[in-house]
Amino acid sequence: MAAAVLIPAALLLTWAGVLPFLALVLLLVVFMAHEWAAIVHGGDRAQFVLHAAAGVAGAVAGLVHGASPALWLAVLFAWGGSIWLTARSMKGFTVFHPAGVPYMAMPAFALVSLRAGDPCGLAAVLLLFAAVWSADTLAYFVGRRFGGPKFAPRISPNKTWSGFFGAVAGGALAAGIFAALSGLAVPPLVLFGAILGAWEQVGDLFESAAKRRFGVKDSGSVIPGHGGVLDRVDGLVAAAVLALAWGTWAGGTFRHAACGVLFWWDKI
Repeated sequence: MAAAVLIPAALLLTWAGVLPFLALVLLLVVFMAHEWAAIVHGGDRAQFVLHAAAGVAGAVAGLVHGASPALWLAVLFAWGGSIWLTARSMKGFTVFHPAGVPYMAMPAFALVSLRAGDPCGLAAVLLLFAAVWSADTLAYFVGRRFGGPKFAPRISPNKTWSGFFGAVAGGALAAGIFAALSGLAVPPLVLFGAILGAWEQVGDLFESAAKRRFGVKDSGSVIPGHGGVLDRVDGLVAAAVLALAWGTWAGGTFRHAACGVLFWWDKI
């Protein structure tokens, strides 16, 4: 039920333009920061503010494709402040403590930078959504249907290799259908979709590892029956960063990353 409401809302804001999409990403990073601070930092309010500020700065930086040094300085300030507060608390230090600020800022920057990359921004983000959502869905159903050897039993006992390959197939299938309907080259985008499908599973495992380390089952309860926002976007945020890196390699700059995602094989 929640997905039936949230997915159309996300698609509508994505379709509406860069600024509505920015608003969507800002809302996501605030929820993400709240949940991450609760999981990793015991709900510390200062940590929430620093993580949220980093996510907001990253998202706004995406509008100018990273061209504002002041926004990156804000992210660095938030990162340093978060690490200092963690060290000052003397409650233990794990890899997840310093990872939080980049975990907010980088995906926010990637998502907005891709969407702001006219004339390809809308198509690139829709392709990303289609591949990730399809991968996540097939990973669940294929894993439940076939089971088999565990993928990462120490991190997420329910994940299987069959589910992982279901995610790869789901990403490839969605990207292939998207390419065919959009008049784009199918084989290169099928390959890209398969890679996104695999990588979104890595993003899922990262969040699962954080929850397991701190003894948390769900990142939150904001989405009835589906846990928290992090539980729903963990694969998407990882795939977004990969898509931006891939598109930047192909397009040459952040500004051209969206077109690089859609036409990356021209680089070869």
